[in-house]
Amino acid sequence: MWIILVAVVVFILLISTKQVNQYERGIKFTFGKFSKIMKPGWNIVLPIFQSYRKVDIRTKAVDVPEQDAITKDNVSVRINAVIYYKVFDASKAVLEVENFYFAVGQLAQTTMRNAVGSVSLDELLSEREKISEEICKIIDKATDPWGIEVENVELKDISLPEEMKRVIARVAEAEREKEAVITKAKGEVEASENLAKAAKLMSTTPGAMHLRTLSTLSDISSDQSNTIIFALPVEVLRSFEGKTVSEENIAKIVKDVTNKKK
Repeated sequence: MWIILVAVVVFILLISTKQVNQYERGIKFTFGKFSKIMKPGWNIVLPIFQSYRKVDIRTKAVDVPEQDAITKDNVSVRINAVIYYKVFDASKAVLEVENFYFAVGQLAQTTMRNAVGSVSLDELLSEREKISEEICKIIDKATDPWGIEVENVELKDISLPEEMKRVIARVAEAEREKEAVITKAKGEVEASENLAKAAKLMSTTPGAMHLRTLSTLSDISSDQSNTIIFALPVEVLRSFEGKTVSEENIAKIVKDVTNKKK
């Protein structure tokens, strides 16, 4: 008799012992009423009189399905996101909402559409991080009574209509062309300033123009097919003032020029 009684007690203890893992919390009900939160380890849950439910308190990453939304400037877009949240009060997650997984997903979809509708397309594309933070704050505040903490929301992708993509591409191309024109204009201004400085320096330096002319002739005379017609600098002409050129000198100059052209 005693053996049977001991066996029954051992059997009841075995079926009453429930294990709660480190990343879980157990919600115990006694006669249908919430009685306590079960900590990690072995816990006694008496059959018939008591029941329990495990809740995973690890951070969860939920992929929010792609949503159709209209921006403040009436542009239709498709967006999707990922939301990171965890349960900080297991009793509220069970008692205050029927299915917190489904509830958080539905709330994220609605909040995303509302957030996109309050900004323009340019703000949506350029301030994605700021909009994600706003969505995170709204969802976190709404899920606080459920014992859920929203850690982060990330907008993964923003899909635009094809015609809007072409418009944005044309705008970007126009911006690049504008930058190129501005850069070219700045370069021309700097070049003209440097040329003005060089001209001023050469005009005040004796013989500078003559040296520049000789340097230019040296550069272009490398190609024998070129025919060169140039005016002598004033400095060269002045060097002949008051002097008489003999026929021998003229013949020598003509001969030198002819040989150089050959």
